Amino acid sequence: MLRFVLVGALATLLHYGLYLFFIRWMHVGVAYSVAYALSLMANFFLTAFFTFRRSPSWRKAAGFGVAHGVNYLLHMGLLAFFLWLQVPEALAPLPVFAIAVPINFLLVRFVFK
Repeated sequence: MLRFVLVGALATLLHYGLYLFFIRWMHVGVAYSVAYALSLMANFFLTAFFTFRRSPSWRKAAGFGVAHGVNYLLHMGLLAFFLWLQVPEALAPLPVFAIAVPINFLLVRFVFK
């Protein structure tokens, strides 16, 4: 669990930092999506090697991708909702992460176990 928290925190910080960087030049949804994709790649390898101590494989990558596909849709829906609530663009991802990260843990754990 601790390893998942560390990897999840790192991936989330990477996602948020990239998002803050990209919103200067891109639409919010595009910036969020690009940052998500980049952090997803780092997250997969860290999850495989560090969290679950397994070798990455195409099968695990596919399962990870499906789990994160569901997670991505959840993220985008929540982001749109919090923006609709007038949460500032720079802060809107924070409640999204608070809701989506625990759900993502359950999905990813299923893929790697």
